[in-house]
Amino acid sequence: MKKLNILVVDDEPSVCEVIQERLEIADYQVETAENGEEATGLITRHHYDVVLTDLKMPGEVDGIGVLEAAKARNINTEVILITGHGSVDNAVKAMKKGANDYLRKPINLGELVLRLEKISNIRDLGKHASDLREAMNVTEEAAAQTISDLELMVSELKDTLRNVKEVLSNPDMDPLEQIQTVLKMLPDPNH
Repeated sequence: MKKLNILVVDDEPSVCEVIQERLEIADYQVETAENGEEATGLITRHHYDVVLTDLKMPGEVDGIGVLEAAKARNINTEVILITGHGSVDNAVKAMKKGANDYLRKPINLGELVLRLEKISNIRDLGKHASDLREAMNVTEEAAAQTISDLELMVSELKDTLRNVKEVLSNPDMDPLEQIQTVLKMLPDPNH
């Protein structure tokens, strides 16, 4: 299972630090940004599987701006919003814009890790399904080729049988000559 690459965005450095430490203990790759501008800069330069962002941040780029930048960079990036108790309605609106989930402050780090494991498991299942689809396509192509080869072989054998029948039913040919002619017409069993 590939561990997720995560960007944590919060204007409180202590929140970023605590989340980063906990996620690195869980063996995730974690980078942090202390504002939306820094986050959008990182998003344009790096791929993140998950962006965990505070909804309300000072500056020109808030959590919605980070969400939009992450989704513009890669529609498959999972975005989890961090929201205060009074901002749940805003988090729900953000989910309509493509956010995958939200967590209330103060963040329960155990719950966050469980949600990240769920995202990781879903991605792994998607990868396995994609691998199975690819294997099925290869198998179907091989089966189609085998069927085509068999149909060609059957057609060739029918032609040979038709020719053998003509030779054996020819009254003008000597029986020994018929057998020799038929033997030359039969395919070599060693090929």
